[in-house]
Amino acid sequence: MTREPTDRISVMVHAEGVALALDVARPGSPPKRYRLPRRDHDAWLDLHAAIAADFGARAPLNRRPAALPPPAARLEPVLTEAVSPDILYGFGDPCVLHVPEEGAWYLVATSNDAPQSFPILKSSDLKRWELASFAFPQGGKPGWCLEGLGRADFWAPEIHRVGGGYWLVFSARQADGELAIGLATSARPEGPYRAQAAPLLTGGVIDPHLHVAPDGTPLLFWKVDDNGVWPRRLAALLGERPELAGELFDNPEDRRTAALAAALWPWLEANAPPMEQFFALQPLIEAAAEDLAGFEARLSGEAGLEIAETLRTRVYAQALSPDGAALVGARHLVLQNDQPWEAHLIEGVWVSEAQGRWFLFYAGNDFSTPQYGIGAAVADGPLGPYRKLAAPLLGSSTEWVGPGHPSVAPGPDGRPRLFLHAFFPGRLGYKAFRAVLSADLTFEGDAVRLG
Repeated sequence: MTREPTDRISVMVHAEGVALALDVARPGSPPKRYRLPRRDHDAWLDLHAAIAADFGARAPLNRRPAALPPPAARLEPVLTEAVSPDILYGFGDPCVLHVPEEGAWYLVATSNDAPQSFPILKSSDLKRWELASFAFPQGGKPGWCLEGLGRADFWAPEIHRVGGGYWLVFSARQADGELAIGLATSARPEGPYRAQAAPLLTGGVIDPHLHVAPDGTPLLFWKVDDNGVWPRRLAALLGERPELAGELFDNPEDRRTAALAAALWPWLEANAPPMEQFFALQPLIEAAAEDLAGFEARLSGEAGLEIAETLRTRVYAQALSPDGAALVGARHLVLQNDQPWEAHLIEGVWVSEAQGRWFLFYAGNDFSTPQYGIGAAVADGPLGPYRKLAAPLLGSSTEWVGPGHPSVAPGPDGRPRLFLHAFFPGRLGYKAFRAVLSADLTFEGDAVRLG
């Protein structure tokens, strides 16, 4: 049954230097002005919370009180503060590599739009770390990558030993803003790294993971970033057909949220980079993701089905040529979001062999909320099919919030350890500091647990 929207909402956006002023109004009522002092994640979250209070829209999860459970697993701090002023945002998406002949561990992490990309740290004991280098120092980024504060996104690097050298895989934006995956090589884990002249893979792809199969074939895993596509399509569709807010959302606050997103979209499409579009559409995303299956079922018509096709975040894998220059052979779909706790996305995968089985660790849900967590799946081969564990492996707690993007490496005792990032409680958001934590892994048949 079609419902009439509870409210029509209009938004006028005015530039005030680096800040914005937004006039938000219902038909027949004078507008209320809100100011966005900065165009970052925190500022948008505060704006959404204020508009929600005044207009009865959905408040973002990041700004709602969360009743967090006590820690369910012992997580050991690995890095809880920056070791250099050149590391601006902490250590998101950490990859840890053990180099036994050096008696050392190397860690590489996301750098977002920092002038120097991908800090590489070194430790002899997983406790004391020093900055060894940056994969791409200032002025040394690959030519195909978009640069600049507020524009660039250098994400999810991994370093692996392949043959006699080291391969670095990473995500970055091309000049047109589309996400792509690149590869660089070096004779040493700390570099210097030489990047290939062009992306290895394009088309809105992120979170590359490299796994060497038993026969020596390097396999590349990656996520197709459709969770960044459908919110834009949805906001545009709601602007064209406002009555759909009543068909797609049962809750009045979500219908108001849909109307607000539709009113914002024309300005966002013309003026905001991709990450800011996510900040501005986050309450709309959360409204749809709260009951993703129900939302998907309510989508109809050609435009709705186009949105429905992108609601599942898919992880693929494909072999690489021995020199890493090209993808070869068949492409395999290995995982997608289909569990309620994952909501609208999975990402940040890592494949590890143990006891003749392959375990795929991954993150699910929204990285900037307490709903983010780590899941696991098991298969008889690196390409699957993978069977997910019945429950998440790790979630938020009163100690650490938003655990995600796992990697696996042996600890000092030789046991496999899971490494991950997490936020300090109350300090979640894009570019907020993320610490690195670790926990022992125990494999038991088709099961895995922490500790």
